[in-house]
Amino acid sequence: MRVLGFSTMLLAALFTQACSPSAPPDPPPPPKTVLDPMRSELDRARGVQSTVERSADDTRKAIDAQERGDSTP
Repeated sequence: MRVLGFSTMLLAALFTQACSPSAPPDPPPPPKTVLDPMRSELDRARGVQSTVERSADDTRKAIDAQERGDSTP
């Protein structure tokens, strides 16, 4: 009888422990869509375009300065 009482108490304790609340799970990462790679490529292309435009502006300013006869900076 002692074994039956002990096993019943052990099962009750394990059941209570298994049903106790634990830490909440981490939130899932935002879902990736099919368009994410294309968006990253567009962002990269926009960065390259701004670099090219800055370089063109600098070149244009240098040409204008030479036409006016200003000294180069």
